Amino acid sequence: MSTIHPRTFTTCHSPTPPSNSPPISPPHQFYATILLLKLRQSIRHAFSRFQMATTSSSGNDDVHSTRRNRILSSKLYFDVPTSKIPLIYSSSYDISFLGIEKLHPFDSSKWGRICRFLIAEGLLDKKCIVEPLEAKKDDLLVVHSESYLNSLKKSLNVSTIVEVPPVALLPNFLVDKHVLYPFRKQVGGTILAAKLAKEKGWAINVGGGFHHCSAERGGGFCVYADISLCIHFAFIRLNISRVMIIDLDAHQGNGHERDFCDDRRVYILDMFNPNIYPFDTEARRSINQIVEVASGTDTNEYLSKLDSALKVAACAFDPELIIYNAGTDILDGDPLGMLKISPDGIAMRDEKVFVFARERNTPLVMLTSGGYMKSSAKVISDSIINLSKKSLINMDITKNITIT
Repeated sequence: MSTIHPRTFTTCHSPTPPSNSPPISPPHQFYATILLLKLRQSIRHAFSRFQMATTSSSGNDDVHSTRRNRILSSKLYFDVPTSKIPLIYSSSYDISFLGIEKLHPFDSSKWGRICRFLIAEGLLDKKCIVEPLEAKKDDLLVVHSESYLNSLKKSLNVSTIVEVPPVALLPNFLVDKHVLYPFRKQVGGTILAAKLAKEKGWAINVGGGFHHCSAERGGGFCVYADISLCIHFAFIRLNISRVMIIDLDAHQGNGHERDFCDDRRVYILDMFNPNIYPFDTEARRSINQIVEVASGTDTNEYLSKLDSALKVAACAFDPELIIYNAGTDILDGDPLGMLKISPDGIAMRDEKVFVFARERNTPLVMLTSGGYMKSSAKVISDSIINLSKKSLINMDITKNITIT
């Protein structure tokens, strides 16, 4: 009997196989081989994906572990004497250098003027103010990447973020001292505010509220992501897992929205003018509750929309901490906010948010955020006076009650 080579199978007759070992015909062998190869390939791909997932999970664990260690070793949380009230400010907040700060519409001395107004009104004793520590590099790395922080060593990059072109011409050590250092002090204030709010029921950082800055990107006069940092510190140091951000600055808070895009522990209510900066459609997807207030919105319409929004938020989420970004760029006449809210409307807005927190016995952190008119400082101080008169905050250290 002749032997048939598989390659010539198509042109030859098949031999009669032995009855005791029926073979697989060559075409079947070919397809079986292909299937086997595909199966092996699929197994390899599945194993590769498993390794990548394991590596990614391990990488995430490493990131979380490093973040936790940085937070636990930070000095930004410290015990505050009972002689202090939970109002946080440092003279280092105010930015002043050769008049360059006047090239931006933001009032970079408003923080100090707020306190001076409160002191002049007899509501605040300078000795009762809490001064925060500066957020150091390890603190900032809790949210920011090494590459982002390194980018701030170039004056040009800082000038773009703070929107003051001449800053690009200054040596970076001067930019760090006169621009970045004040911001880092305010970041320290925002982070500490959460601890004080948990202890006292409320805390006001006279600065902070840099809601356009995310982990990898600054902008809109916001260099560091103080809101994101504050929340991550609160997760670890205060052992909480539900935070609500109520952002009532005229501009969309795209920074913290990017940072918490997939984090269900954070609920974001953002009430903003969609016709102005930053037009961040990607960040909008992270907002749980969008409330648009178009240019020209007046006080009555604004407060009505806020009432409705707070009712929805009350049913949607039960926070353990509220971060209130209380920008005053919604004021009538503000060149950037484009809204028409009266000074009394600002006071009523703040009062509504504090009542919302008080009714739920939820600690509240207030940040002053944006505001581009000289009148903003007086409006903020008047609002704080109103909160005190309504017993929503307690500026008297002899009557300061700790919430347990």
